[in-house]
Amino acid sequence: MARAMEQVLAIVPDHPRALNSLGNFALNNGDVGTARAMLERAVATEPARPEIWFNLSAVYRAGHNPAAELQALERCLALDPYFAMALLSKAILLERQGNLKAASRDYQNVLTIIGPNPVNNPGMAQALAHGREVVAANSRALEAHLEARLAAVRRDHASADFSRANECLNIKLGRQKLFVQEPTFLAFPALPAICFYDRTLFPWLDTVEAATDAIRDELKQALAADTGEFVPYVAHPNGAPLNQWAELNHSPRWSAYHLLQLGKPVEAHKSLCPQTMAALAEVGQPQVPGNAPNAFFSQLAPQTRIPAHTGMTNTRLTVHLALTVPDGCGYRVGGDVRQWQEGKAWVFDDTVEHEAWNNSDDPRVVLIFDVWNPFLTAAEKAMVSAMIDGMNGYYEGG
Repeated sequence: MARAMEQVLAIVPDHPRALNSLGNFALNNGDVGTARAMLERAVATEPARPEIWFNLSAVYRAGHNPAAELQALERCLALDPYFAMALLSKAILLERQGNLKAASRDYQNVLTIIGPNPVNNPGMAQALAHGREVVAANSRALEAHLEARLAAVRRDHASADFSRANECLNIKLGRQKLFVQEPTFLAFPALPAICFYDRTLFPWLDTVEAATDAIRDELKQALAADTGEFVPYVAHPNGAPLNQWAELNHSPRWSAYHLLQLGKPVEAHKSLCPQTMAALAEVGQPQVPGNAPNAFFSQLAPQTRIPAHTGMTNTRLTVHLALTVPDGCGYRVGGDVRQWQEGKAWVFDDTVEHEAWNNSDDPRVVLIFDVWNPFLTAAEKAMVSAMIDGMNGYYEGG
Protein backbone atom coordinates (compact mmCIF):
# COMPACT_ATOMS: atom_id res chain seq x y z
CA MET A 1 0.00 0.00 0.00
CA ALA A 2 2.75 2.46 0.93
CA ARG A 3 4.57 1.78 -2.34
CA ALA A 4 1.39 2.41 -4.30
CA MET A 5 0.86 5.73 -2.50
CA GLU A 6 4.45 6.73 -3.20
CA GLN A 7 3.82 6.07 -6.88
CA VAL A 8 0.74 8.29 -6.71
CA LEU A 9 2.81 11.08 -5.16
CA ALA A 10 5.39 10.72 -7.88
CA ILE A 11 2.66 11.63 -10.34
CA VAL A 12 0.66 14.05 -8.18
CA PRO A 13 3.03 15.42 -5.50
CA ASP A 14 0.28 16.94 -3.34
CA HIS A 15 -2.33 14.20 -3.62
CA PRO A 16 -4.09 14.57 -0.21
CA ARG A 17 -5.22 10.96 0.20
CA ALA A 18 -1.82 9.61 -0.66
CA LEU A 19 -0.21 12.06 1.76
CA ASN A 20 -2.71 11.06 4.46
CA SER A 21 -2.05 7.35 3.93
CA LEU A 22 1.73 7.76 3.95
CA GLY A 23 1.54 10.03 7.00
CA ASN A 24 -0.37 7.34 8.93
CA PHE A 25 2.09 4.70 7.74
CA ALA A 26 5.01 6.79 9.00
CA LEU A 27 3.34 7.45 12.36
CA ASN A 28 2.62 3.75 12.87
CA ASN A 29 6.31 3.08 12.25
CA GLY A 30 7.41 5.72 14.77
CA ASP A 31 8.61 8.31 12.24
CA VAL A 32 6.81 11.32 13.72
CA GLY A 33 8.73 13.88 11.65
CA THR A 34 7.81 12.32 8.30
CA ALA A 35 4.23 11.80 9.46
CA ARG A 36 3.89 15.44 10.44
CA ALA A 37 5.35 16.65 7.14
CA MET A 38 3.03 14.42 5.10
CA LEU A 39 -0.15 15.25 7.04
CA GLU A 40 0.51 19.00 7.19
CA ARG A 41 0.88 18.95 3.40
CA ALA A 42 -2.35 16.95 3.18
CA VAL A 43 -4.44 19.43 5.19
CA ALA A 44 -2.91 22.34 3.33
CA THR A 45 -4.04 20.74 0.07
CA GLU A 46 -7.47 19.56 1.26
CA PRO A 47 -8.42 21.34 4.53
CA ALA A 48 -12.09 20.25 4.41
CA ARG A 49 -11.42 16.56 5.18
CA PRO A 50 -11.97 16.00 8.91
CA GLU A 51 -10.16 12.64 9.01
CA ILE A 52 -6.90 14.26 7.92
CA TRP A 53 -7.12 16.76 10.78
CA PHE A 54 -7.82 13.88 13.14
CA ASN A 55 -4.78 11.97 11.92
CA LEU A 56 -2.68 15.13 12.24
CA SER A 57 -3.84 15.49 15.85
CA ALA A 58 -2.41 12.04 16.54
CA VAL A 59 0.93 13.18 15.13
CA TYR A 60 0.96 16.23 17.41
CA ARG A 61 0.07 14.00 20.35
CA ALA A 62 2.98 11.70 19.53
CA GLY A 63 5.19 14.80 19.26
CA HIS A 64 4.05 16.09 22.68
CA ASN A 65 2.49 19.25 21.29
CA PRO A 66 -0.89 19.49 23.10
CA ALA A 67 -1.71 22.97 21.84
CA ALA A 68 -1.37 21.87 18.21
CA GLU A 69 -3.21 18.62 18.99
CA LEU A 70 -6.17 20.50 20.43
CA GLN A 71 -6.25 22.90 17.49
CA ALA A 72 -6.24 19.99 15.00
CA LEU A 73 -9.06 18.24 16.89
CA GLU A 74 -11.13 21.41 16.96
CA ARG A 75 -10.61 21.87 13.19
CA CYS A 76 -11.75 18.26 12.72
CA LEU A 77 -14.85 18.74 14.88
CA ALA A 78 -15.71 22.04 13.20
CA LEU A 79 -16.03 20.03 9.98
CA ASP A 80 -17.77 17.03 11.59
CA PRO A 81 -19.21 17.65 15.09
CA TYR A 82 -20.24 13.97 15.32
CA PHE A 83 -16.73 12.56 14.74
CA ALA A 84 -16.79 10.30 17.80
CA MET A 85 -13.10 9.40 17.89
CA ALA A 86 -12.14 13.07 17.64
CA LEU A 87 -14.48 13.96 20.50
CA LEU A 88 -13.06 11.13 22.57
CA SER A 89 -9.49 12.23 21.84
CA LYS A 90 -10.34 15.80 22.78
CA ALA A 91 -11.90 14.65 26.06
CA ILE A 92 -8.81 12.60 26.87
CA LEU A 93 -6.55 15.56 26.07
CA LEU A 94 -8.59 17.94 28.22
CA GLU A 95 -8.55 15.48 31.11
CA ARG A 96 -4.78 15.10 30.71
CA GLN A 97 -4.50 18.88 30.98
CA GLY A 98 -6.55 18.87 34.19
CA ASN A 99 -9.65 20.51 32.66
CA LEU A 100 -12.06 17.93 34.07
CA LYS A 101 -15.25 19.96 33.59
CA ALA A 102 -14.63 20.48 29.89
CA ALA A 103 -13.46 16.88 29.54
CA SER A 104 -16.68 15.68 31.14
CA ARG A 105 -18.77 17.60 28.60
CA ASP A 106 -16.91 16.01 25.69
CA TYR A 107 -17.04 12.54 27.24
CA GLN A 108 -20.81 12.98 27.63
CA ASN A 109 -21.13 14.12 24.01
CA VAL A 110 -19.28 11.11 22.65
CA LEU A 111 -21.29 8.76 24.89
CA THR A 112 -24.48 10.33 23.54
CA ILE A 113 -23.32 9.91 19.93
CA ILE A 114 -22.31 6.28 20.36
CA GLY A 115 -25.37 5.37 22.42
CA PRO A 116 -25.91 2.16 24.37
CA ASN A 117 -24.70 -0.26 21.69
CA PRO A 118 -21.57 -2.28 22.56
CA VAL A 119 -18.26 -1.16 21.06
CA ASN A 120 -16.13 -3.87 19.45
CA ASN A 121 -12.83 -2.00 19.75
CA PRO A 122 -11.42 -2.95 23.19
CA GLY A 123 -9.31 0.20 23.50
CA MET A 124 -12.24 2.47 22.71
CA ALA A 125 -14.56 0.49 25.00
CA GLN A 126 -12.07 0.98 27.85
CA ALA A 127 -11.81 4.71 27.12
CA LEU A 128 -15.60 5.05 27.07
CA ALA A 129 -15.90 3.21 30.39
CA HIS A 130 -13.41 5.63 31.87
CA GLY A 131 -15.37 8.50 30.32
CA ARG A 132 -18.51 7.35 32.12
CA GLU A 133 -16.59 7.47 35.38
CA VAL A 134 -15.43 11.03 34.64
CA VAL A 135 -18.99 12.09 33.77
CA ALA A 136 -20.33 10.50 36.96
CA ALA A 137 -17.66 12.17 39.10
CA ASN A 138 -18.43 15.54 37.50
CA SER A 139 -22.15 15.02 38.12
CA ARG A 140 -21.46 14.35 41.79
CA ALA A 141 -19.33 17.49 42.04
CA LEU A 142 -22.00 19.53 40.25
CA GLU A 143 -24.68 18.08 42.52
CA ALA A 144 -22.76 19.10 45.65
CA HIS A 145 -22.17 22.58 44.21
CA LEU A 146 -25.83 23.06 43.29
CA GLU A 147 -27.21 21.70 46.55
CA ALA A 148 -25.04 24.17 48.45
CA ARG A 149 -26.42 26.99 46.31
CA LEU A 150 -30.02 25.73 46.55
CA ALA A 151 -30.02 25.31 50.32
CA ALA A 152 -30.78 28.99 50.86
CA VAL A 153 -33.71 28.86 48.42
CA ARG A 154 -35.13 25.81 50.19
CA ARG A 155 -34.80 27.62 53.53
CA ASP A 156 -36.43 30.80 52.25
CA HIS A 157 -39.36 28.83 50.78
CA ALA A 158 -39.65 26.07 53.35
CA SER A 159 -43.37 25.50 52.74
CA ALA A 160 -43.12 25.49 48.93
CA ASP A 161 -43.74 22.47 46.71
CA PHE A 162 -40.42 21.82 44.96
CA SER A 163 -41.43 18.52 43.35
CA ARG A 164 -41.17 19.87 39.78
CA ALA A 165 -37.96 21.75 40.51
CA ASN A 166 -36.47 18.64 42.13
CA GLU A 167 -37.41 16.59 39.07
CA CYS A 168 -35.75 19.21 36.86
CA LEU A 169 -32.60 18.97 38.97
CA ASN A 170 -32.62 15.16 38.87
CA ILE A 171 -32.94 15.17 35.08
CA LYS A 172 -30.10 17.64 34.68
CA LEU A 173 -27.86 15.58 36.96
CA GLY A 174 -28.69 12.36 35.12
CA ARG A 175 -30.39 10.82 38.14
CA GLN A 176 -33.71 10.59 36.33
CA LYS A 177 -34.88 10.18 32.75
CA LEU A 178 -36.99 12.88 31.13
CA PHE A 179 -40.38 11.28 30.50
CA VAL A 180 -42.66 12.80 27.89
CA GLN A 181 -46.08 11.99 26.50
CA GLU A 182 -45.94 9.23 23.88
CA PRO A 183 -49.51 8.60 22.69
CA THR A 184 -49.81 5.53 20.49
CA PHE A 185 -52.92 6.82 18.66
CA LEU A 186 -53.78 10.51 19.02
CA ALA A 187 -51.51 13.28 20.31
CA PHE A 188 -53.14 16.57 21.26
CA PRO A 189 -50.56 19.40 21.37
CA ALA A 190 -49.92 21.82 24.23
CA LEU A 191 -51.32 19.58 26.95
CA PRO A 192 -48.97 19.37 29.94
CA ALA A 193 -46.99 16.16 30.54
CA ILE A 194 -48.06 15.63 34.15
CA CYS A 195 -47.54 12.19 35.65
CA PHE A 196 -50.05 12.32 38.52
CA TYR A 197 -52.59 15.16 38.41
CA ASP A 198 -53.53 17.34 41.36
CA ARG A 199 -56.74 15.90 42.77
CA THR A 200 -58.21 19.39 43.26
CA LEU A 201 -58.89 19.38 39.51
CA PHE A 202 -61.36 16.53 40.02
CA PRO A 203 -63.86 17.41 42.76
CA TRP A 204 -65.82 14.17 42.18
CA LEU A 205 -62.89 12.09 43.53
CA ASP A 206 -64.25 12.39 47.08
CA THR A 207 -67.59 10.95 45.95
CA VAL A 208 -65.93 8.01 44.23
CA GLU A 209 -63.70 7.29 47.22
CA ALA A 210 -66.69 7.46 49.58
CA ALA A 211 -68.28 4.60 47.62
CA THR A 212 -65.22 2.34 48.03
CA ASP A 213 -66.84 -0.13 50.42
CA ALA A 214 -69.91 -0.56 48.23
CA ILE A 215 -67.78 -0.90 45.12
CA ARG A 216 -65.55 -3.47 46.85
CA ASP A 217 -68.62 -5.49 47.90
CA GLU A 218 -69.79 -5.58 44.28
CA LEU A 219 -66.31 -6.62 43.21
CA LYS A 220 -66.43 -9.52 45.69
CA GLN A 221 -69.79 -10.61 44.28
CA ALA A 222 -68.36 -10.47 40.76
CA LEU A 223 -65.36 -12.53 41.83
CA ALA A 224 -67.55 -15.08 43.61
CA ALA A 225 -69.89 -15.44 40.64
CA ASP A 226 -67.15 -15.36 38.03
CA THR A 227 -67.76 -17.81 35.21
CA GLY A 228 -65.09 -16.54 32.91
CA GLU A 229 -66.20 -12.91 33.09
CA PHE A 230 -62.71 -11.78 34.16
CA VAL A 231 -60.97 -11.90 30.78
CA PRO A 232 -57.31 -11.34 29.86
CA TYR A 233 -56.76 -7.61 29.50
CA VAL A 234 -54.08 -8.10 26.83
CA ALA A 235 -55.57 -9.97 23.89
CA HIS A 236 -53.63 -9.32 20.69
CA PRO A 237 -54.60 -11.47 17.67
CA ASN A 238 -52.31 -14.02 16.10
CA GLY A 239 -49.63 -12.39 13.98
CA ALA A 240 -49.72 -9.07 15.83
CA PRO A 241 -46.35 -7.71 17.02
CA LEU A 242 -46.29 -8.36 20.77
CA ASN A 243 -43.03 -6.76 21.94
CA GLN A 244 -43.31 -6.33 25.71
CA TRP A 245 -46.77 -7.98 25.79
CA ALA A 246 -45.67 -11.48 24.79
CA GLU A 247 -45.72 -12.81 28.35
CA LEU A 248 -49.17 -11.41 29.23
CA ASN A 249 -50.94 -11.87 25.89
CA HIS A 250 -54.16 -13.86 26.52
CA SER A 251 -52.97 -14.47 30.09
CA PRO A 252 -55.36 -14.45 33.08
CA ARG A 253 -52.53 -13.02 35.19
CA TRP A 254 -53.81 -9.57 34.20
CA SER A 255 -57.55 -9.76 33.81
CA ALA A 256 -60.45 -7.34 33.55
CA TYR A 257 -64.12 -7.34 34.47
CA HIS A 258 -65.55 -4.74 32.09
CA LEU A 259 -68.39 -2.48 33.15
CA LEU A 260 -68.13 0.04 30.31
CA GLN A 261 -66.21 -1.00 27.22
CA LEU A 262 -65.52 1.09 24.14
CA GLY A 263 -68.38 3.45 24.91
CA LYS A 264 -71.02 0.84 25.75
CA PRO A 265 -72.14 -0.68 29.06
CA VAL A 266 -71.68 -4.42 29.54
CA GLU A 267 -75.26 -5.04 30.55
CA ALA A 268 -74.74 -8.29 32.49
CA HIS A 269 -72.00 -6.71 34.59
CA LYS A 270 -73.70 -3.34 34.92
CA SER A 271 -76.74 -4.91 36.55
CA LEU A 272 -74.55 -6.64 39.16
CA CYS A 273 -72.70 -3.44 40.09
CA PRO A 274 -75.28 -0.66 40.54
CA GLN A 275 -73.30 1.23 43.21
CA THR A 276 -70.20 1.23 41.04
CA MET A 277 -72.17 2.47 38.05
CA ALA A 278 -73.77 5.19 40.21
CA ALA A 279 -70.34 6.40 41.32
CA LEU A 280 -69.12 6.45 37.71
CA ALA A 281 -72.17 8.50 36.70
CA GLU A 282 -70.87 11.31 38.93
CA VAL A 283 -67.61 11.53 37.04
CA GLY A 284 -68.54 12.80 33.60
CA GLN A 285 -66.53 10.38 31.48
CA PRO A 286 -65.58 11.02 27.84
CA GLN A 287 -68.30 10.29 25.32
CA VAL A 288 -66.57 9.08 22.18
CA PRO A 289 -68.61 6.68 20.02
CA GLY A 290 -66.85 3.33 19.70
CA ASN A 291 -64.07 4.35 22.12
CA ALA A 292 -65.21 5.78 25.46
CA PRO A 293 -66.22 5.68 28.24
CA ASN A 294 -64.39 2.70 29.69
CA ALA A 295 -64.46 1.27 33.20
CA PHE A 296 -63.38 -2.10 34.60
CA PHE A 297 -62.08 -3.96 37.60
CA SER A 298 -58.40 -4.71 36.94
CA GLN A 299 -57.01 -7.80 38.66
CA LEU A 300 -53.26 -8.40 38.76
CA ALA A 301 -52.21 -11.88 39.85
CA PRO A 302 -49.54 -12.51 42.49
CA GLN A 303 -45.92 -12.21 41.36
CA THR A 304 -46.94 -10.44 38.14
CA ARG A 305 -45.56 -7.31 36.52
CA ILE A 306 -47.19 -5.16 33.84
CA PRO A 307 -44.33 -3.96 31.62
CA ALA A 308 -43.60 -0.32 30.88
CA HIS A 309 -45.89 1.04 28.18
CA THR A 310 -47.81 4.13 27.07
CA GLY A 311 -51.50 4.71 26.32
CA MET A 312 -53.37 5.83 23.24
CA THR A 313 -54.15 9.53 23.70
CA ASN A 314 -53.42 12.39 26.06
CA THR A 315 -56.92 13.80 25.53
CA ARG A 316 -58.11 11.54 28.32
CA LEU A 317 -56.63 10.60 31.67
CA THR A 318 -56.85 7.38 33.68
CA VAL A 319 -58.20 6.97 37.20
CA HIS A 320 -57.34 4.17 39.64
CA LEU A 321 -59.44 3.52 42.74
CA ALA A 322 -57.59 1.04 44.96
CA LEU A 323 -59.88 -1.73 46.22
CA THR A 324 -57.72 -4.68 47.28
CA VAL A 325 -54.02 -3.95 47.53
CA PRO A 326 -51.69 -6.32 49.42
CA ASP A 327 -48.20 -5.28 50.50
CA GLY A 328 -45.63 -5.54 47.73
CA CYS A 329 -47.61 -3.73 45.05
CA GLY A 330 -46.45 -0.56 43.32
CA TYR A 331 -46.95 1.75 40.39
CA ARG A 332 -44.69 4.03 38.38
CA VAL A 333 -45.64 6.84 36.02
CA GLY A 334 -42.59 8.50 34.50
CA GLY A 335 -40.15 8.95 37.37
CA ASP A 336 -42.86 9.01 40.06
CA VAL A 337 -43.21 5.72 41.97
CA ARG A 338 -46.20 5.29 44.31
CA GLN A 339 -48.08 2.66 46.30
CA TRP A 340 -51.85 2.33 46.17
CA GLN A 341 -53.86 2.95 49.33
CA GLU A 342 -57.15 1.12 49.60
CA GLY A 343 -60.03 3.57 49.30
CA LYS A 344 -57.89 6.25 47.65
CA ALA A 345 -57.86 7.24 43.97
CA TRP A 346 -55.38 8.97 41.72
CA VAL A 347 -55.52 10.43 38.22
CA PHE A 348 -52.60 10.09 35.82
CA ASP A 349 -51.61 10.55 32.18
CA ASP A 350 -51.11 7.08 30.76
CA THR A 351 -49.35 8.41 27.66
CA VAL A 352 -46.34 8.89 29.95
CA GLU A 353 -44.47 5.60 30.33
CA HIS A 354 -45.91 3.62 33.24
CA GLU A 355 -45.79 0.14 34.78
CA ALA A 356 -47.29 -1.83 37.67
CA TRP A 357 -46.24 -4.79 39.81
CA ASN A 358 -47.64 -7.18 42.36
CA ASN A 359 -44.82 -8.84 44.28
CA SER A 360 -47.20 -10.27 46.88
CA ASP A 361 -48.87 -13.68 47.15
CA ASP A 362 -52.39 -12.26 46.77
CA PRO A 363 -54.29 -10.63 43.90
CA ARG A 364 -54.39 -6.84 43.54
CA VAL A 365 -57.62 -5.25 42.26
CA VAL A 366 -58.31 -1.63 41.33
CA LEU A 367 -61.21 0.06 39.57
CA ILE A 368 -59.96 1.78 36.42
CA PHE A 369 -61.87 4.33 34.35
CA ASP A 370 -61.13 7.20 31.97
CA VAL A 371 -61.91 10.93 32.19
CA TRP A 372 -61.36 13.89 29.92
CA ASN A 373 -58.13 15.81 30.27
CA PRO A 374 -59.23 18.88 32.27
CA PHE A 375 -57.15 21.22 30.11
CA LEU A 376 -59.36 20.61 27.07
CA THR A 377 -62.13 23.09 26.37
CA ALA A 378 -65.67 21.91 25.67
CA ALA A 379 -65.17 22.71 22.00
CA GLU A 380 -61.92 20.75 21.89
CA LYS A 381 -63.59 17.75 23.52
CA ALA A 382 -66.30 17.85 20.86
CA MET A 383 -63.65 18.09 18.15
CA VAL A 384 -61.66 15.15 19.54
CA SER A 385 -64.81 13.03 19.82
CA ALA A 386 -65.76 13.86 16.22
CA MET A 387 -62.24 13.16 14.94
CA ILE A 388 -62.08 9.73 16.56
CA ASP A 389 -65.62 8.87 15.46
CA GLY A 390 -64.72 9.97 11.95
CA MET A 391 -61.60 7.81 11.89
CA ASN A 392 -63.59 4.84 13.13
CA GLY A 393 -66.12 5.39 10.36
CA TYR A 394 -63.44 5.73 7.71
CA TYR A 395 -61.79 2.42 8.60
CA GLU A 396 -65.01 0.53 9.37
CA GLY A 397 -65.11 -2.59 7.24
CA GLY A 398 -61.68 -1.83 5.78
